[in-house]
Amino acid sequence: MAYDPNKRPINQSRIKNMEMDDEWIIGILDKIKVGHISTLNGEQPFINPSSFFYNKDKHEIYFHSNAYGRMRFNAERGPKVCFECSRSGRLLPSNLALEMSFQYECVIVYGHIRVIGSMIEKREVLNGLLHKYFNEMISGKDYRPITNEELKQTSVYGIRIDSWSGKKNWEEKAEQAEDGEWPDLDKKWFDRY
Repeated sequence: MAYDPNKRPINQSRIKNMEMDDEWIIGILDKIKVGHISTLNGEQPFINPSSFFYNKDKHEIYFHSNAYGRMRFNAERGPKVCFECSRSGRLLPSNLALEMSFQYECVIVYGHIRVIGSMIEKREVLNGLLHKYFNEMISGKDYRPITNEELKQTSVYGIRIDSWSGKKNWEEKAEQAEDGEWPDLDKKWFDRY
């Protein structure tokens, strides 16, 4: 059976029962701490882990990097981008090799990256990142606010979201052989994993 992903929307999952809705996706984006941003330099893909936050009002994902480097170079030359964040749970052993799995939740975003040039917007985005990760700390009281010099040393990006998808596989147990196809898995493997 031939599968051609180009004959369906880019964000459409093959496995319908694992697809999650927009509300769930937003919740995961608020929870997960590290995202991975994929850009291109010609034919060479580049992926970078980063802190990030999602702005619901603007429907954009924001992150930052050094003022100079591969991320900035790629972002200025090719706007297409893919973003991923995920978390995993327990390993799920099985007595069938192809049914062994693990619990996971993930979000995939397809969009266009932009380098944010405005000092005002850069400061807003960086403060948004600080709020996501350190929301109980107060700027100007618990830490020095972001300075203009620090803004000049930092590249800040927005990912305009064209489409996204969320997937969840959080089963308690992987499928097992039935009807004597293979001996039952020893209980120790469920306890170990």
